[in-house]
Amino acid sequence: MLAALFIQGGINALRAPEAHAQAAKPVLDAVAPAVDKATEAAPVDQRPDDELLIKLDAGVKIVAGTMLAFGKFPRLAATALAATLVPTTLAGHRFWEESDPARKQEQQVHFMKNVGLFGGLLIAAADTHGKPSLGWRGRRAARLAATQAGAVTGAAADVTGRVTGAVHDASGKVSGSARQAGGTFAGLAAGLAGLAPAAGAAVSSRASRTGSDLSSLADEITAEVSRRTAKARRRAEKRGAKLQKTAEKRSTQLQKAAEKRGAQLRKRAAKRLDRTTPLTARVSAVGSEVAHQAGGLAKDARKRAHALTR
Repeated sequence: MLAALFIQGGINALRAPEAHAQAAKPVLDAVAPAVDKATEAAPVDQRPDDELLIKLDAGVKIVAGTMLAFGKFPRLAATALAATLVPTTLAGHRFWEESDPARKQEQQVHFMKNVGLFGGLLIAAADTHGKPSLGWRGRRAARLAATQAGAVTGAAADVTGRVTGAVHDASGKVSGSARQAGGTFAGLAAGLAGLAPAAGAAVSSRASRTGSDLSSLADEITAEVSRRTAKARRRAEKRGAKLQKTAEKRSTQLQKAAEKRGAQLRKRAAKRLDRTTPLTARVSAVGSEVAHQAGGLAKDARKRAHALTR
């Protein structure tokens, strides 16, 4: 309902741009220096005429009014309509210049009606429908990105600690098993070596040769067990060092991946903030300019009314 008036006004302006240009000539003459500066900065050859400016204003009203009516980008549409309402009000309802009391009263009613519409558009431009603003969303995304980066870094450090502990435990268990096996075989060999002289002494007459053979066999078994024990210990140490190196390499890769992911998230959050900051600044600038112009209009109206009542 709020947008219907602007859509109708835009259509009427497109149908008769000459009449609207003539009515808006005082305002167009007042803003001519600003239009000339914008023309110099823009990639156009010459300054647009008054009728083209009226058509552009009508197009903005139709497009922004349609967007507001269908709920598409309502805050942006309301801001655009509020910006177009200021020159329209100044051009079409200059009640302080009317000499006929009835005509002056009519234009004053229309002027105050547009002021009320302007206030409603400002409320619509600031209404978020219960949703957080763009600035709040950007700050929240930045905080979430920083939190996620810290969590990933902590997880990588935890994984590194666990892998290193597991490697040390495995190395210790393998070395302990190897030492235990070596001691067992050595004890068995020692027992056999001790048994051989006792049996030789008991049966010295018949088993002296057998005792010597058993002693030699026990020495060979002891040497073989010692050799295999040393080989198993070296293999366990080599395997433990390899596992530790792999764990350190994996932890380094995880930490690098976590730092890279954290940097991407922080960059994405900063980019979102960069996107939302110009729009917020533009809306604030438009609101400030509109409020300033409305204040000037009200002050001018009070001065003229005071002058007329004298």
